[in-house]
Amino acid sequence: MVDVLDSIDAAALRRWAYRCVDALTARCDEIDALNVFPIPDSDTGTNLMFTLRAAVESMRAAGPDADARTVGRALAVGAVAGARGNSGVIVSQLLRAVAEAAADGPLDTVSIQAMLRRARVLVADAVSVPVEGTMLTVLAAADREASAHDANVALSALVVDIAEATARAVDSTTDQLVDLREAGVVDAGALGLSVIVDALVEVVIGRTPPRRRYRRPREPERQAGTDVSTPTSECGGAPATSGYAAGRPLGYEVVYVVHGPNDATAAELRRALADLGDSVVVAGDGSGAWSAHVHTTDPGGAVDRGIAAGDVRGVRISCFGTVEFAESSVPGARGGGAVSVGRDILALVAGDGAADLYVQEGATVVRCDEAIDSSVLHRVIVGMKHREVLVLPNGALSAQELVAVGAAARADGKDVVMLPCTAMVQGLAALAVHDAARAAVDDAFTMSEAAAGTRWGSLRIAHERSLTWVGMCEPGDSIGLAGQEVVIVAARPLDAGCRLLDQLLATGGEMVTVLVGAQASQDFGAQLAEYVTGAHPGVDVVVYAGGQPGDLVQFGVE
Repeated sequence: MVDVLDSIDAAALRRWAYRCVDALTARCDEIDALNVFPIPDSDTGTNLMFTLRAAVESMRAAGPDADARTVGRALAVGAVAGARGNSGVIVSQLLRAVAEAAADGPLDTVSIQAMLRRARVLVADAVSVPVEGTMLTVLAAADREASAHDANVALSALVVDIAEATARAVDSTTDQLVDLREAGVVDAGALGLSVIVDALVEVVIGRTPPRRRYRRPREPERQAGTDVSTPTSECGGAPATSGYAAGRPLGYEVVYVVHGPNDATAAELRRALADLGDSVVVAGDGSGAWSAHVHTTDPGGAVDRGIAAGDVRGVRISCFGTVEFAESSVPGARGGGAVSVGRDILALVAGDGAADLYVQEGATVVRCDEAIDSSVLHRVIVGMKHREVLVLPNGALSAQELVAVGAAARADGKDVVMLPCTAMVQGLAALAVHDAARAAVDDAFTMSEAAAGTRWGSLRIAHERSLTWVGMCEPGDSIGLAGQEVVIVAARPLDAGCRLLDQLLATGGEMVTVLVGAQASQDFGAQLAEYVTGAHPGVDVVVYAGGQPGDLVQFGVE
């Protein structure tokens, strides 16, 4: 005989957390199968299960003697840090409300009522645009039921009534959202929330309420010529056509935790992510850590917004899938045919001459004369002929964007490696030692070693007055960079170029590659080659017309 509880202490909170994990695990496949909104990616049950597991691991770390306040706090911190998907982030706010309610000790009727009111506020603040027929609807029904009870009602009666109201709200979701009605299902996240509430009932009264099992009806066969529905956006339910057209990736789910923002900064992050995609949720744990979630076609941009807001950790990027497209349909891509047996080399290149060099060496080129979106690189990687793809980024995208693209491409089944090339001259050096007969890992290592062994610099014209490490530069001055650092400021381009070559060759070198840009004079490359021959005997020099914008010239020293 199990005693009916009149309050929920630390031990009961722990039992509830464990029971949530067990119940969600048992019904994970059922919940996943119902997942059609906002993206039919069949992972809501999985996301909820992993989120609660993260909360439990945090709770266990707090120790077996922790009080209700500490247990509640640990559950909230763990849930926010380990939140998976839109549903997981929302549940993390329920647990944050539990933590706040348990701050004064064990939970009673009044505490549960306050907890649900607070959870509803936290979730409303976290979700960019609420939609009826989702977890938010069910949470609102639970709050209304709790608020309708007198404060003196027994805890057992309260939680049972809340669970019944929650179950009724789950059933009602089918008719509240077009996607659900067309599929003939209830909302997956709403069902998951009901399972969590039922777990609380079991802890309080010792038995689980009897519930029906849900299954997704067999989808009718589509007749020839029938249009396939476009995925909808959770931010208002309007069709999310941008980034989901045929021939393009269906987009990504990006989740990470950012530490440090205050409420105002978190709100700014929420707005910034809403500009990039939909299903935006930014939810905090109450101590400066925030879980961010967005569906977007620009995962790198989503991560960058988080980095601007604070210290980003635990980035997870999942691709919803792709639709096949012809490589020729990708803007800016030029193929050199099948570059190797079983492996492709892909390079980001600026300038007509530089692009020709790379294509002649067997690479597929994506032009980056102007700023390039990371989604373009992803589309090309996915459309490459072979599974193995080695990418020469050549400094066109940030490290964060490359990490995001790499993760997304691997999720799409590509074995992709981003080689550490920060300039086109380094990429050419890497391409020169490429050997398709080697294993991919060995080929990538050899190419990376060649790139790393190539010292590089560039010559540019200053467009504004600026203070550099070597003094002030004025508009029109010639500035020489060794890597990313300004080391030369001179009035004339030739003087700056010769002095930069001296610095790059100061520690030795056998060959200099000169890649001349579009803004350089016609004989500029020949003048630089003549200087190398006279000032550095024994050093070979080769000059190419790269045609790249921005840099007057790029130097590579091997």
